[in-house]
Parts: sequence; C-alpha cells; structure tokens
Amino acid sequence: MTQLNAVAAKLKLIAMDVDGVLTTGAVTYDSNGLEHKSFCIKDGLGIKLLQKAGLRVALITGRASPMVERRAAELGITDVIQGREDKLTALKEMTALVGCTLEEAAYMGDDLPDLAAIRTVAHGACPADAVGAVRDAADYVTTSSGGQGAVREWAETLLQARGEWQALLKTYDL
Repeated sequence: MTQLNAVAAKLKLIAMDVDGVLTTGAVTYDSNGLEHKSFCIKDGLGIKLLQKAGLRVALITGRASPMVERRAAELGITDVIQGREDKLTALKEMTALVGCTLEEAAYMGDDLPDLAAIRTVAHGACPADAVGAVRDAADYVTTSSGGQGAVREWAETLLQARGEWQALLKTYDL
C-alpha cells in the first residue's frame, strides 16, 4: 500500500478554499457592482463523488459571497466557513464540528492564506496554478488549474487511492 493509499483510507473530511480552487480566482463585477463567479461543473461532480463515498466536504474561504452559499447548497455542502483569512483556525473549527482530527482531513488551497492548513492536514493539495510556496508544501499538485477541473482531478485521485473509484464508476453504468 502506498503512502497516499494509507492516508486516503483514513480521511473523513475533504476541505477546500473557493477562490482559485473551485474558481479561477477571477472576480467579475457588472455595471451594477454585482459580483460574479464561475464554477467548474466537473469539480462539482468530483465533490458529489466524494460525498457518495461517504466523505464530508467543507468550504473555507477568505471572502464572503452569496455565490459560494448558492454553489454549496447546489452541491449539498453544509459545512461552509466564509470571510476567514486564518484558514488553519477555521479548519480546526471545522474538524471539531464534524468530529474528526486534522490527521483525518485533507485540504486544497492555492495561495499563502492556505499554506498553514496544507502543511497541517494529513494530505495537502493545490491546483497547478497555485503560488510557488503552496506548490512546494503540497503533498499533491494537480495538473489542472483552479476552477478548471483541479478539484475533480484531486477527488478522483483520492477515490482511487481509497479503492472506491471503480465502484463509483459502476453507478454510472461504466
């Protein structure tokens, strides 16, 4: 069993940042000053697959946005912390809330506020376009950029390491 297999088997919580992970990190404002974000649908299915495998998924973001609330609701994510720059403290609160330890948690982030969380969890990950210090600290760096399938790629990797990928594929008649 590889190290990733052993770590993945123990995971109970999959937490992630939003901007730069579930989105490209771009924020668009319309002429009325309303903020817009784009989310990758493939990432959404990756999250649903993690949930189908019995893993709890959480979002921890430094900004507060109604779009995050809406996307979380669409995906059935009830564990959301917004407006928190100290991601590690927020992650510790989240693990306490869901009843697991940091050794049973994985985290994906893309920038410096995510660094402590990535270094502290059992498995830290980042998108390909994360800043250098985050890529250096991560256990896993996706080939996809944030908002362009990075979460889906990570989800598939974790599910394969847990030995659950083939059973999940069969639910789609594959």
